Amino acid sequence: DCLRLIEVRIEEHTVRGNSTTLECRYDLQGESLYSVKWYKDGHEFYRFVPRDNPPAQLFPLPGVHVNLEMSNDWQVHLKRLDLASTGRYRCEVSAEAPSFQTVSGHGDMITVALPEEGPKISGGKPRYQIGDKVTVKCTSGRSKPAAQLMWFINGEPANSTFIRGPNISYIGREGLEETTLGLEFNVERRHFRRGDLKLKCLASIATVYWNSNEESVEGDRPPRPPVMEVKDNQPHSSRADMVQANLGNSHSHRSSSSSFLILMLIFLMMCLHQR
Repeated sequence: DCLRLIEVRIEEHTVRGNSTTLECRYDLQGESLYSVKWYKDGHEFYRFVPRDNPPAQLFPLPGVHVNLEMSNDWQVHLKRLDLASTGRYRCEVSAEAPSFQTVSGHGDMITVALPEEGPKISGGKPRYQIGDKVTVKCTSGRSKPAAQLMWFINGEPANSTFIRGPNISYIGREGLEETTLGLEFNVERRHFRRGDLKLKCLASIATVYWNSNEESVEGDRPPRPPVMEVKDNQPHSSRADMVQANLGNSHSHRSSSSSFLILMLIFLMMCLHQR
């Protein structure tokens, strides 16, 4: 039987200001433990020797703040993580005499400085017409490492040919990073199938940070063509007008007939009188 290392567990990404626990699982398989040592980037910062009093001993190192009360032979608790906590951590386990066998394992940890604000979209217009060119950009908040940005159009990842960048700027003494990602495309009818055109920018850092910003843009629909009305300039006669006209014509006809009969009677009377 011999000393066997089972697992070294180290969080790949941690957050500045938080804490984390480094684990080193081993099986002595009948041997006695001599020591457990922890290193960061090759420099020892924690040692546990059971026969010493006290068994735990610390060695100062930038970015490494050990909570002794929560640390022992198989785990080390780090508190108040900062950017200097980023590095490679190695656990080394040694057995007592006579074997003095040593096993070790390591893992890399990145401590993330999260952005204080979400991504911002700029350069857009409140309205677009079909055929217009959209030119916008998304800027992440300052972080370390830089945030990854991704564009979505109406909920779908933007075509890679529409993407411009990314560009990364380094800001301040801590070297915080700001990412900018552009988006350019021509508006098509399909972009307004579900109403407004929605542009979303998603910012992420590994598994510890996600934040997004979305803007809705209205589309200028083309004006509807005017409805043509055909108007007849000739006057229209109503049925009542036609009845009234017929009545008037009938009355005029009767008046003419009566006058003709009266004239005939007068003519006959004059003829008889002359005889």
